[in-house]
Amino acid sequence: MERFGREYARLCAAAGAAPQEAVLRRLREPGGARGLSLQTCSALGRLLPGAAPFAALALGDCGLSEEGVRLLLHGLCSNTTVKSLDLKGNNLRTTGAEALGKLLRQNKSIRSLTLEWNSLGMWEEGFSFFCQGLRENNFLQHLDLRNNQINHQGAGELAMALTQNTSLQELDLRWNNIGLLGGRALLSCLHSNKTLKRLELAGNNVPGDILKAVEQALDHNQDREAILSEAQNQVNILSKEVLSLKDEKNKQFMDFVNTVDKQKEEKARSEKMSAARVSQLQEALDEQYSIMNSLKTKLQMTEAALALSEQKVHNLGELLNAMKQEQNSVAECHFRELQQQKQEGADRESRLLHDLSAASEKNLLLRNQVDELERKCKVQQDQLFQVKQDLTNTTAELKLRAVEAEERLETEKRRFKQSLEDMESLRVKEVDRMAQHMEASERSMHSRIQRLEAIRVSLEEELSQVKAAALTERGQAEEELIKVRSQARLEEQQRLEHLQEKLRQMTESRDEAQNCCLKQKEMVAEAQAKAKQLSLYADGLRRRLDELQQDLDSKEEEKVTELNKVKVELQEQIGHLEAERTAQDGLREKIAALERQLKALSSNHREALLDKEGEISLLLEKLRMKEAEISRVREEEAQRASFLQNAIMAYVQGSPLGTHSSRK
Repeated sequence: MERFGREYARLCAAAGAAPQEAVLRRLREPGGARGLSLQTCSALGRLLPGAAPFAALALGDCGLSEEGVRLLLHGLCSNTTVKSLDLKGNNLRTTGAEALGKLLRQNKSIRSLTLEWNSLGMWEEGFSFFCQGLRENNFLQHLDLRNNQINHQGAGELAMALTQNTSLQELDLRWNNIGLLGGRALLSCLHSNKTLKRLELAGNNVPGDILKAVEQALDHNQDREAILSEAQNQVNILSKEVLSLKDEKNKQFMDFVNTVDKQKEEKARSEKMSAARVSQLQEALDEQYSIMNSLKTKLQMTEAALALSEQKVHNLGELLNAMKQEQNSVAECHFRELQQQKQEGADRESRLLHDLSAASEKNLLLRNQVDELERKCKVQQDQLFQVKQDLTNTTAELKLRAVEAEERLETEKRRFKQSLEDMESLRVKEVDRMAQHMEASERSMHSRIQRLEAIRVSLEEELSQVKAAALTERGQAEEELIKVRSQARLEEQQRLEHLQEKLRQMTESRDEAQNCCLKQKEMVAEAQAKAKQLSLYADGLRRRLDELQQDLDSKEEEKVTELNKVKVELQEQIGHLEAERTAQDGLREKIAALERQLKALSSNHREALLDKEGEISLLLEKLRMKEAEISRVREEEAQRASFLQNAIMAYVQGSPLGTHSSRK
């Protein structure tokens, strides 16, 4: 406002006139301005075009001249902020009416115009210009024309202007000279004007029946305006709801598209990760193949070495069998010789006993000699007993040595079993270590598979959430459409009932009510057409949602198939790796077992050969000693037998029985 005041002062100074204090006071504080000069009106007319810092301009009772009014209204023609204009009590006539007509034609912001206590109806030409401007204006809502000396001709022109005006709602024509003709003209214009709600005709000499008809027409216009405003409000509400639904659907669609894009990106990342994992697994398989090839070569070498060791073992086994056979044959020979010696000793004893019995029978008389011979026989028996004891001792020693040899064999067997158990424990430890390694690799593979499963489950949950959200949104949209349709139907029914009741009450305005009904039906048809369009749009959105749902299902199926393929490939690779691992473990176990067997057999072979050679040497020495002892015993037995035979022969020859027998 201060800036406006400064501009006013500047323009007054440029025009060579002093700014009026009344105007400045009006700009500073509320209050009426009195007696505006032509220069002031000119300055204000230059300031008013465009956007002014106020919405109401009150110039009532300012004593404005015709030229001043023209300048002010010329500035207001292009103003966009002034909503209310008050020009009462300024004695406006022809020039003012023309300026007001021009203002009404060009200005689009003024909603209220007060022209009380002027003389606009005194000159018909000027008032006709004013009515033409009012006819072309579609923004003015309140017009005050009290005490403007308007006659029935001016009322007729005003009625013609009102037939085409569609914005004016209140018109005050009190205290004019309209009369009967002017009242009829205004009543007739109300049949075509449906926006005028208030018309004041007091103090115009208009008959009462015309006033009542005017009041009924105005009531009808008010009812129609109320119905139209309600319909417009409902249409606005529906349009807002439709726009909000469209915005929500667009937002949901964009969110859905964003989620689909994110899922595509996640799928691409998962495919890249799976490709990288597959390449890593392929590299690991290549490494395993190279290791398998090296193990195969090592296995071939070990098999060749094993064949050589088996050949050596076979040869050593044949040598061992030959040595065992030789030992058995030597032992059998020794056993047969001992049996022969025992039998020979028994035969000799039987022969000697037989000779002794014969000698005892023949020499009963020679008891002393027999006693001596018995003592000698006892001595010989003692010697024989000693010989038997020696034989038993030798047999016991042989048995003890055989038992010792068996114990040695048992100890060797136990040591061989212990070595086998140690090698078995080592093999079990190696197998456990390899099993732990393979279990760790299997756990890592299972963890990877579980991660892929978790990713797939998360993707499925997101897809299910998106589906559920889409379904809920679609159900909400359908429910809202149903509610809107039901509300529209109810409101339409209520409106129709209200209109029917008014039709029963308003018999005098039947034609107009029928026209209103027709228009209402047209509006209902338009609303139904709009509702059909909205339903078609909703159906299109549903079809779009169905297509997107099908696309999602197809993408989900593709994703599931790809995941299944990757799972199958991973399982096949894992199966191949496990088979190769089992084959490698079997080969390693075989190689370790064969190496252990070779080592054990070679060590046992060497020890057995050494032990057998020592035993053979000991047995040979013992056999030599036994043969020497047996030869010595044989020589002693032969000497004793010869001594005994000589003694017996000497005894027989020296006895009397021997002489008698010799004589006979």
